[in-house]
Amino acid sequence: MPEPSASLLHTARALAVGDTSSRALVEQALARITDPAGEGTRTFTEVHAEQARATADAYDAHRKAGNALPLLAGIPASVKDLFNEEGSITTAGSRVLADAAPAQQDAPAIANLKKAGLISIGRTSMTEFAFSGVGINPHTGTPANPWDRPNRRIPGGSSSGAAISVTDGMAAIGIGSDTGGSCRIPAALTGLVGYKPTASRISTQGTVPLSFTLDSIGSLGHTVSCCWAADRALSGQEVTAAHAPAPDALSAPRLGVLQTYVLDGMDEPVSTAYHAALRRLEQAGAVLDDVHFPDLATLPELNRLGGFPAPESLTWHADLIAHKADLYDPFVLKRILRGREQSAVDYITLIRNRNALIAKAAQVLGGYDAILMPTVPIIAPRMADLAEDDIYTRTNLLLLRNPTVTNFLDGCAISLPCHPAGTAPVGLMAMALHNQDTHLFPLAAWMEQALQSSRT
Repeated sequence: MPEPSASLLHTARALAVGDTSSRALVEQALARITDPAGEGTRTFTEVHAEQARATADAYDAHRKAGNALPLLAGIPASVKDLFNEEGSITTAGSRVLADAAPAQQDAPAIANLKKAGLISIGRTSMTEFAFSGVGINPHTGTPANPWDRPNRRIPGGSSSGAAISVTDGMAAIGIGSDTGGSCRIPAALTGLVGYKPTASRISTQGTVPLSFTLDSIGSLGHTVSCCWAADRALSGQEVTAAHAPAPDALSAPRLGVLQTYVLDGMDEPVSTAYHAALRRLEQAGAVLDDVHFPDLATLPELNRLGGFPAPESLTWHADLIAHKADLYDPFVLKRILRGREQSAVDYITLIRNRNALIAKAAQVLGGYDAILMPTVPIIAPRMADLAEDDIYTRTNLLLLRNPTVTNFLDGCAISLPCHPAGTAPVGLMAMALHNQDTHLFPLAAWMEQALQSSRT
């Protein structure tokens, strides 16, 4: 039986040679979900126990008969509760949608995931309507970060349950969304790898939207290869071990170390781990150049009226708010209602300013294999320390600040753990520009290998 922290590809090999079975993997995941001492009840809003067992048995029977199967067939995955799954109510972490009709079909991304053989073990909790990077949900409860769990630290959001499902062995991979960091923030705070693809690569049809402009579909896993395999599956591409990103595919990558905007407010654990990681990459052969991009400092001003999420989410929520405003998390409702502050001129100006910044980024950042920065500048705070609205708001903005850069620039990015074992999790983010996903994965695999010795 593979360890719960094994990569998807390692688990796939174990299944192929008979070292484990799909039913055993599903039972292991379900046991962790239902453990009364664990975080399962706060991590999952719905568990597909019997359906997962039946699917696992079917895959095991096919394997025993020698039938050809997809590489990932029979491995448990978790699905964030904003994706439609046939027969399930998509609540998006809210009471507002509790009485909605069950979905009649899977979202295309989830249909692709299942076609690749992954088994949905259940639906994971999230920040209500994905509108926060903190991960706290007053309706469903909030699973605690595995690091320093007695102090109940935040998991990060909005894909909070997706992260904890993976850290706690309830799923081998967590499927989430990323509008401003919702895969990468919880990955950084919990010690996982988190991936945000170029938004247009994977269909968002059949999901509850936050921002039609910025939403993207990503994943959280134990390794770069896990997120690579999930990305291939979600986008409807075949997953084969032969095409997995190889660390030796690169030598002496040229990496830009961003100096503008993203380094402010770093706490000591993040600063120490981040700079040690940069030194390790350089020792492994990377060429590091400091990069200054002063235009990034204009982002707060460009987004001062709520950016894209406020007006775009309001278009989806307007009727619900008219009838059910009292059911919303007040913090989330306040952010959605900021959409009323933007005029049509404001929104069109924001689109034009974004396009101009994307063009400028191509000039300034385009010569590098990737741009590096801390994923988030702080370690996970305690939930109890965020009880006051102003502290919660400041923390949320700080967590979102760096990851949001990628979404605004319409790029792709991956967060890699870079902290020494036994210390607070810290993420190092590598960002590439639009549609450079296939180049970013082998680079991330190279970085993962280079950082490994410093984390043991």
